[in-house]
Amino acid sequence: MVEHTITDHIEGAGHANKTRSLVKTLSWRIIATTDTIIIARLITGSWTVGFGIASIEVVTKMGLYYLHERGWSSLDWGLEDVDVDVDELVKHPPRH
Repeated sequence: MVEHTITDHIEGAGHANKTRSLVKTLSWRIIATTDTIIIARLITGSWTVGFGIASIEVVTKMGLYYLHERGWSSLDWGLEDVDVDVDELVKHPPRH
């Protein structure tokens, strides 16, 4: 039996790399920190308090989210296998 290595990207397959995890972390923090500022402002009536709380939680929660994301990225649980017809790929390789 011959082993084949598939190097082309298959949509929806594979694990997130560290750069993707970092970009997801940053984009989520923008959304979540804005939410924190608004909620704190509504509760306290103070934008200063809202920004104060957000300035602390943005750092701690960004680190926690990144670690959480990398932990999930290291697991196969919940990922679906993609059936690949290797013989068909050899006959008709994807065009670049």
